[in-house]
Amino acid sequence: MMDGNLKSRHRKQKIVFAILGVTLLLVLAILATIIYFIFVRGIGVISWEFLTAMPQNGMTEGGIFPSIVGTSLLVLGAIIFATPLGVFAAIYMTEYAHKGKIITAIRVGVNNLAGVPSVVFGLFGLGIFVKFLGFGVSVLSGSLTLAIVILPTIIRASEEALMAVPDEYRHASFAMGATNWQTVKNVVLPSAMPGILTGVILGIGRVAGETAPIIFTAATFFSMKLPSSAFDEVMALPYNIYALVTAGTFPAKQVPIAYGTALVLLALVLIINLIAIVLRLKFSRNQE
Repeated sequence: MMDGNLKSRHRKQKIVFAILGVTLLLVLAILATIIYFIFVRGIGVISWEFLTAMPQNGMTEGGIFPSIVGTSLLVLGAIIFATPLGVFAAIYMTEYAHKGKIITAIRVGVNNLAGVPSVVFGLFGLGIFVKFLGFGVSVLSGSLTLAIVILPTIIRASEEALMAVPDEYRHASFAMGATNWQTVKNVVLPSAMPGILTGVILGIGRVAGETAPIIFTAATFFSMKLPSSAFDEVMALPYNIYALVTAGTFPAKQVPIAYGTALVLLALVLIINLIAIVLRLKFSRNQE
């Protein structure tokens, strides 16, 4: 009887593993199909001039260098604003705040904020940063808006990483006379850094491809110059893809450029993620 039950459990386990394996392969196949689709249609326009030249003739000729610079600035600005704020919020909720209904409500609010459509964030950025604070359509307004978009992701990832640090680490630090902040700074935060970087990586992947928030706060379709300050508007890769495909007046010339821009955006996100992954692995090795 026991052998029969054991065989039945093994059989069910194999079925579950097979289903999970098929699901993984399906997801990878979909991802590969998307990448192949973009690659085949975009590789034909990729050249050194395409990557380094200024756009010409209403985005029908030339390159996308201002869009690459603009997207990089927006992503960098969003990470600079969102990362410290998200990490400090997570530290407060896990290490300082008393567990109760207020913290539970805050966590529910953060989770709900993560599900808000990005266009709503764009309208918020338009009303607050562009109009009320007077930053105008600029790199600063776009970065602040994108920072709010990814803030819930960074808070939740940081909070999970901090809670995963064993309490024994904290108790050992307290036993040696360290204060709460010294324990957080020297023991808890370094141990949680790989998990925090995971949240940052997810945030980078999201903001690099966001279109709706920057339409209202930062992006312009055509510009012959690079931004000279944080208060200048910028070209951005995701917005250019959207505009070229939906509002282009010369589709025969502009649609291939849109696919090439999409390929560059995928490569840019991959490079940024690889850098973040290398940093994460470095922190993980330092803990061993």
